[in-house]
Amino acid sequence: MLTGLTILPQTLTKQRINWDLPPALTPQQVKVILPSLQAWQLGETSDGHTLIKAANRYAWRTSDADYVKAVELFIKEEQKHGENLGRYLDALHQPRIKKNLGDSLFRWMRHFNTSMEAWTLVVVTVESTAQIFYQALKDATNCELLKHICTDILIDEAYHITFQTDRLAVIYDNRSAWGKTWRKYFYQSFFYGTAIVVWAAHHQLFRAGGNTFKGYIKKMHHKYLKTLNQITTLHLFEVA
Repeated sequence: MLTGLTILPQTLTKQRINWDLPPALTPQQVKVILPSLQAWQLGETSDGHTLIKAANRYAWRTSDADYVKAVELFIKEEQKHGENLGRYLDALHQPRIKKNLGDSLFRWMRHFNTSMEAWTLVVVTVESTAQIFYQALKDATNCELLKHICTDILIDEAYHITFQTDRLAVIYDNRSAWGKTWRKYFYQSFFYGTAIVVWAAHHQLFRAGGNTFKGYIKKMHHKYLKTLNQITTLHLFEVA
């Protein structure tokens, strides 16, 4: 099994964005993408304090010190995404918001979450929606600078999902047969429930990037098959 440090590339020093390019959006495009852009920029800027605490507890129980280092790298890359999106907002002369209802609810839940399994499930799910979100943001305009920013994020997110899926598989594999059975349905419900909430909050941006609700759900289903379903289906074959 690959460790987190093996899966997560050290991409923080790689510069994939040409910041000499100017932001090039029409007023209508700004109107469409700005609320979602601001909300996701805020969401990418967490200090990761509670996640690090959960990772440390998990690493102590499993004697896996490298896992904490991998989580720290993951957080740094997410913060890099937030700073790049913030820099783009600055270039547009638009504010970086400090509060958003969806982000506030998510942060409130994270504050009380001490389970590494729950953390990892949330990250796999949110990162899966993020891949569709940033591809839609990339496709919503002809702004080359924004496309560079989105491409950089999409490259990182692919590794993040692999890393988190690998870890969730380890956690899931250590559950009892009954624990695995009910988790399969809980994982599925959480994944699709979250997908619907994200669509409801950002449907304007998703549509601007060429997505219908049906097409969005189809993409999320494909991501579910490659992540959570892959983990839980392996258990069913083992039992059989």
